[in-house]
Amino acid sequence: MRTRPTLSWTPTGTAVPATTSLAEVTQLVAAGRVLVLTGAGLSTESGIPDYRGDSGRLRRHTPMTYEQFVADADGRRRYWARSHLGWRTITAARPNAGHRAVAALQAAGRLSGIITQNVDGLHQAAGAREVTELHGSLSRVVCLSCRRTSDRAALERRLRAANPDFTAAAGRVNPDGDVELADSQVRRFRLVDCVACGSGPLKPDVVFFGEGVPADRVEHCYRLVDAADALLVLGSSLAVMSGLRFVRYAAKRGIPIAIVNRGETRGDPLATVRVDRPLGAALTDLTTLLGCA
Repeated sequence: MRTRPTLSWTPTGTAVPATTSLAEVTQLVAAGRVLVLTGAGLSTESGIPDYRGDSGRLRRHTPMTYEQFVADADGRRRYWARSHLGWRTITAARPNAGHRAVAALQAAGRLSGIITQNVDGLHQAAGAREVTELHGSLSRVVCLSCRRTSDRAALERRLRAANPDFTAAAGRVNPDGDVELADSQVRRFRLVDCVACGSGPLKPDVVFFGEGVPADRVEHCYRLVDAADALLVLGSSLAVMSGLRFVRYAAKRGIPIAIVNRGETRGDPLATVRVDRPLGAALTDLTTLLGCA
């Protein structure tokens, strides 16, 4: 029977005070079998803004919902016109120190798994393996009719060919690659359909707001929590249930929870330790303390 790392902690419904010290986080990670759960805050240092942090745009730019996308052809046109421009920002982004630190911790055998709420692929670009993409990936598209998936880069080539004179400039970019774009620019954008079936509308292979995470993926994540000795949350406000449920589940299982984030999160009352520091610098320091740098 495994012995989990012990820290003095009893969930009281009141958040423990945030600290800048990595001592307790280092103790947890040093013991190994740590499951990492990451959010958009980890990618802000790569130039991809988050929804709710200092760089967030959610209050000024409401993301496309699943219902809007599937029900309205004009909604799909609006999404793809904006996402076609935003894709340039996503593909130009490079892993930052935080992504590299997570990959280093995994390579050193400290981690039991990685779950990311991000759709940018930067964990894998940094060298991480077997990353569970909770909300999917912008690098793939799926046909809503035949359900076949295909490569996003190939779709982008088709969209450029169908819109050779589309020269709109992108405004603010969301974490899902969506940007702000004037209606007059959207109206002249031409969509393309699925190559496999010839007529199906295409959707990025990501979970939109209002869309459920596939049940088998959720169950896989619960199994990862069961197999872990600690949960380390990085750069997530845990504002939506898709990520918060795993923090709540870990707490019920008595698994220590460490949160490293800028600002408060919905999971704070369940945390064993909270660290409020910039992610890149904090995780770089963590790998140094553990000899994983």
